[in-house]
Amino acid sequence: MESTIKINNAADISVIVIYFLLVLAVGLWIGASLFASNIGSGHFVGIAGTAAAGGIAIGGYEWNALIFVVILGWIFVPIYIKAGVVTMPEYLKKRFGGKRIQIYLSVLSLILYVFTKISADIFSGAVFIQLAIGLNLYVAIIILLSITAIYTVTGGLAAVIYTDALQTFIMVVGSFILLGFAFHEVGGYETFMRKYMEAIPSNTSYGGIEVDPKCYTPRQDAFHIFRDPVTGDLPWPGLVFGLSVLAMWYWCTDQVIVQRCLSGKNMSHVKAGCVMCGYLKLLPMFIIVMPGMISRILYTDVVACVVPEICKQHCGTAVGCTNIAYPKMVVELMPNGLRGLMLSVMLASLMSSLTSIFNSASTLFTVDIYTKIRPRASEKELMLAGRAFMLLLIGISIAWVPVVQSAQSGQLFDYIQSITSFLGPPIAAVFLLGIFCKRVNEPGAFWGLIIGLLAGLGRMISEFVYGTGSCANPSNCPFIICGIHYLYFALILFGASAIVILGVSFMTKPIPDVHLYRLCWSLRNSKEERIDIDADEEQDKAEEKDEESVNEESQEEPGCVKKAYYWFCGLEQQKGPKLSKEEEEALKKKLTDTSEVPLWRNIVNVNGIILLAVAVFCHAYFA
Repeated sequence: MESTIKINNAADISVIVIYFLLVLAVGLWIGASLFASNIGSGHFVGIAGTAAAGGIAIGGYEWNALIFVVILGWIFVPIYIKAGVVTMPEYLKKRFGGKRIQIYLSVLSLILYVFTKISADIFSGAVFIQLAIGLNLYVAIIILLSITAIYTVTGGLAAVIYTDALQTFIMVVGSFILLGFAFHEVGGYETFMRKYMEAIPSNTSYGGIEVDPKCYTPRQDAFHIFRDPVTGDLPWPGLVFGLSVLAMWYWCTDQVIVQRCLSGKNMSHVKAGCVMCGYLKLLPMFIIVMPGMISRILYTDVVACVVPEICKQHCGTAVGCTNIAYPKMVVELMPNGLRGLMLSVMLASLMSSLTSIFNSASTLFTVDIYTKIRPRASEKELMLAGRAFMLLLIGISIAWVPVVQSAQSGQLFDYIQSITSFLGPPIAAVFLLGIFCKRVNEPGAFWGLIIGLLAGLGRMISEFVYGTGSCANPSNCPFIICGIHYLYFALILFGASAIVILGVSFMTKPIPDVHLYRLCWSLRNSKEERIDIDADEEQDKAEEKDEESVNEESQEEPGCVKKAYYWFCGLEQQKGPKLSKEEEEALKKKLTDTSEVPLWRNIVNVNGIILLAVAVFCHAYFA
């Protein structure tokens, strides 16, 4: 009988495999770099810790990104490229004009870097080193920062992107090895599900007080992503809609992420990188979330402790020790040699994340803030100012570590997401409306940002004043202020900011289309010449730059010692030939080109659709 399977030969199978793997090869570097910049030691420590406390729902945070990396590559990046911008505040300056929005966004981005990214990564990396080597937390911090500083100061973003690919490989392989050991130790997936529900600490009382069972008993919905909208620790409407607001801010408007995409060779390369990153984001559920839950099973009295004295003894924090779930399992479970590999994974992810943030923070500060203070600053002065500012950020972040350590019941990832929920939604609203609604103008965007910031700061400061408390010792913050779940608050804040933006914009003068060509979605394919709102100011800057380059050419050649100093600080640069007006126009056209070869466009589009289908399936399967 003739076989009914038509595709049963090596040639057809090879073509199918190559077709779908080509996109991975094209986007390998950008995708790996996006993933490595996103997955830092904060994820290993924070996500695993929250998973140990509450189950798999935290994995929904990672899978939400599958949708937004597609939105990033297909909607936001083409606009940024056509606009010809390097930083996100620069885009807002072109879109709305004026200086106040650009400065606002730069300052707020730097505040978010300190409170959510740098301090959290420093803390989580130090926790791992502390457990592995037994060092004091702050000694571990100094060692980590010393290594990262050398790595950052002597290299730029180009080097970081290529080392990220190697670090991503180390992270994924090391984490899969740990996953194998963890499931072998616990006895398989079915046993894992049963034993997690039984992982209750032996000591549940102190000073004659019996801790409420809900504080140490695993949740009944631990193996569901979508949870009750009122009583759930991560309510499903918040996870679907509120988290989407945060994901839009992070994946589509954050300098660290977008900067990686803007370094792509062409538009297909960028899209392929986004798809590659999306597939990699499937992994944290299995290599971080589940190991965190297994850690609770294996080390219940430590990871799930509820008695303050016992918790302080194990991890130095009275509110809980879930943050040490992943590091604890690495130190206790992995054999010699492989334990060192996992230490490398944590160091690699920490260095990757911090290096990306340091580079981006330095760019934001020098381009968007320092140049306003010193308009005629030379390139060398700007680079030195950026390096000095990085040191200031590190100092503030270290001082903030004790707050990170005890916030949100000692759950690092919840702390990060809550701060983002208070400060990020107004930014997401401005970018979304700025791209899709050309009627939005500068006054509307500015007042939407300001009112959103005041509302978010009100909630954030209240939480810090009253304290977030813990399950055993809840905060006495009034319900009207702190009782609304931070994901619901993000959704409300986004809506309120959008209403203010649109309301003020429609009550004030619109921006003429001549200033908006290729800055809005409806005008993205316009061939008309755009006149930037602050064109006169830009012309003055260009003339100053020409004058500065003439002055620099007349300077003497530096000596050997000075050359070595410049090289170490990343200041040594080859002076390229001065471009003519025609050459400058040709270069600008090339940099803002978003055209794609039809074959590659079709390949990445198909893979983008498949990625979205995978995202829907994953959510439905674990719902």
